[in-house]
Amino acid sequence: MSDEESTEYCTLLCDDPSHEVVLVDCGPREMDVILAVRKVTGQSLWHSRVLARQAPVTLITGLPAYRAQSAVAVLQSAGARAEWRQEPEPGERTAPPP
Repeated sequence: MSDEESTEYCTLLCDDPSHEVVLVDCGPREMDVILAVRKVTGQSLWHSRVLARQAPVTLITGLPAYRAQSAVAVLQSAGARAEWRQEPEPGERTAPPP
């Protein structure tokens, strides 16, 4: 590559940013939520129980929006409070939790 040539990188608008699924609260139906966590994460029952009891916790990262929404729907149908968020870009700063 000569001095006059340069490489330019840009983000395409069609690129779907990564999303994460966050379990905010387990709710009153803990066993149902544990089974839902197991379903969406593919983890063992024991590991799913550990995750559910650590709420608020990020369960899955790197998902497209439709898969993140689907995982949240499964968790909410089990009685959990869950949400999906767009992952911050590398180098982007996030506000500390309140």
